[in-house]
Amino acid sequence: MQVSLIDIGTSKGIRIPASVLKMFEKPKFFDLHVKDNRIVLDVVENPRIGWEEKFKNSENQLLIDDNLDMKDWDEL
Repeated sequence: MQVSLIDIGTSKGIRIPASVLKMFEKPKFFDLHVKDNRIVLDVVENPRIGWEEKFKNSENQLLIDDNLDMKDWDEL
C-alpha cells in the first residue's frame, strides 16, 4: 500500500487507512522508531506502564538541563 506525505501544520505526516487501523482495537498511542532504513510503528497499549516503578527507583531525572540564568534575559 502506497501513501503520500502530507502537511500537518508545520510538520509532515501520513494518513493511516481505516482498513489498517481496523486490524487493531482503536489504537491511540504508537512507538515510532527507525530500523534498517524503515519507519516502524508499534501499537502501545498503555503508554504509562512502568512509570510508577521508575519513579520509585529515582529514574525520573531530567533529559535536558533546565537551569535558566535569568540575568542573560535582560540583554535580549
